[in-house]
Amino acid sequence: LARCAIHGVEFVCAMADAVEDPDTTYLSLDAWLDRARGLLVEAQSDRRVPHVRVAVGCHPHNAKDFTDDVERALRIRLADDRTCALGEVGLDYHYDLSPRDTQRAVFRRQIRLAKEFGLPLVLHVREAHDDALSIMREEGFPEEGTLLHCCVLAAAELMPWVEAGCFIAYGGALTFKKSEEVRSASLLVPRSRLLTETDSPYMAPEPMRGTVCGPEHVIFTAACLTRVFGCSEPADQAALLDEVRANAYGLLDREPTPAQRAARRLMKGTTCLPG
Repeated sequence: LARCAIHGVEFVCAMADAVEDPDTTYLSLDAWLDRARGLLVEAQSDRRVPHVRVAVGCHPHNAKDFTDDVERALRIRLADDRTCALGEVGLDYHYDLSPRDTQRAVFRRQIRLAKEFGLPLVLHVREAHDDALSIMREEGFPEEGTLLHCCVLAAAELMPWVEAGCFIAYGGALTFKKSEEVRSASLLVPRSRLLTETDSPYMAPEPMRGTVCGPEHVIFTAACLTRVFGCSEPADQAALLDEVRANAYGLLDREPTPAQRAARRLMKGTTCLPG
């Protein structure tokens, strides 16, 4: 977080998994921010730590462990004011760490949860885009928005998601030498639905390949995006990045939804909230 501040990264969406350890992020976030502020003081920097929101959900890798108890705990975290989206959820047929039928069933349950809480959906889809798109069409895309995270799709695979109105987030893979098709396809995304990300700690962008990726590395992906979109002048670069920044805030930094507030009041009344 301190490195983000130094490099001018103003906003971070942290990810928490409902199965692995959702509580650490929520319980530790204030302390992490305080520690980052202390590091900036030590560095004699007047930069401010990023504003942080959290997306929480059951990753398809963990779908086999998505029980009723996990869903109850997830509901508590979805009611938290700091929660901005439900994710990462979806399908991963590359690793198949959960059976595919289980992945699909848990994906459907979480699409419905996102709608119930009035939250955007953050998708992780790998080698399963046809099935994921079919499920999204059957269940209906949330009105609050759907974000296809860490996009590495070529044009033909990308277009149905663009046509469905999805936001598309590009991470370090956009910068890879072998990703020319990904860069070309990114031009199909309306600027009003472009986002940047890191997928930290994975997929560090050029020129940081081989290192542990951090959220501050988004600056390299953002710089690559300006080149892909032909922004050679500083004013044009700033205009594109301002638009991408506004997209991130608009999708992932909204006020708590009425459904979140109602769920939180109910949980307070039944002493379900942790801490």
